[in-house]
Amino acid sequence: MAEKDVFAYLRENRKTIIFSFLAVAVIIFLISFFAGFGDILAALEGTSMYFLALNFLFEAMILLLWTLRWRLILNLVDEAPAFPRLFMMLLASIFGNNITPGAAGGEPLRAYLLREVEGTPFEIGFASSTADRVFEFVPFALISILSAVLIMTWDISLWTRLTVSFLIFTTIVIFSLAIYAGMNTRIAQSIAISVTRRLVSWISRFRAEDIKFSGIHDRVMFYIKRFTDGFSMTLRDRRVFVLGFFISLMMWFLDVCRLYICFMAVGVSPPMVPLIIIYTVGILISLLPLLPGSLGLREGILVALFAVAGIGADYVMAASVIDRIASYAAPTLAGLLAALYYGRHIADSH
Repeated sequence: MAEKDVFAYLRENRKTIIFSFLAVAVIIFLISFFAGFGDILAALEGTSMYFLALNFLFEAMILLLWTLRWRLILNLVDEAPAFPRLFMMLLASIFGNNITPGAAGGEPLRAYLLREVEGTPFEIGFASSTADRVFEFVPFALISILSAVLIMTWDISLWTRLTVSFLIFTTIVIFSLAIYAGMNTRIAQSIAISVTRRLVSWISRFRAEDIKFSGIHDRVMFYIKRFTDGFSMTLRDRRVFVLGFFISLMMWFLDVCRLYICFMAVGVSPPMVPLIIIYTVGILISLLPLLPGSLGLREGILVALFAVAGIGADYVMAASVIDRIASYAAPTLAGLLAALYYGRHIADSH
């Protein structure tokens, strides 16, 4: 999404987004059909209002901690705006992520809003929002390693154990390489120039005039240099790193607890070992750039894996509905309002 607002991106990609949500509707319909619409509704009718409210409370706490972590990083590389404004920018970026396949553009959108509203240079804002995401990696790596160990004790087929363990460790390796590239300017510039050169070559096939790569080359080198400076500064500051790590660990803990609460809301108490493993796999599925919010895909995986833990598909789907209301629907709606507010604010200022 680069340096454009989320609504420009939506207009340009509306057909893809509409098709994606149609695919989501079909997948969820099929899963619900096999789980039984009546059984899912019956499970939802018995939803505990106490656990439902607790679900929303935990999600709100996660979003507040996320804003706090981003503000901590931004104060290191620049001066962060007030907490409420930063919270609204985060919500707007969540809206952009949740309605586009593969969560495309949340970090660039945050950088765009910081530039347009606060005057923060785009590359500095992008470095802060990307480094913010990097802090999620270490706790996730620990949870993933724990899951890979725990899955060996779970009574499932050897093939399933090896497949899930392979996915977990592959994700850790990819994230590690991405962090290393972000801290090494030369490597990051080499990768960016290689990708840009191929992209320019491909676009040139559809244009009558040739695109001059020299000007693009200089701009890419400039932005990568500014980006890696802010990125590495964030990760190498001991205080920020320690605080960011513990905030991220708290966010992951609350999220696992929130998933457990979603099952408790429909009267089911899932075993903790399978819950941690399935939660990790669900996060990995969410990283796939296929459907908005991985809607449908994550539900299908949860149904399949919780069946091994002895929990019926109807209760899994009912818990997923409660989960998605708090973690997807509510933040997306709030993010839409924030995006509309900033969209009008930016339009008025121009």
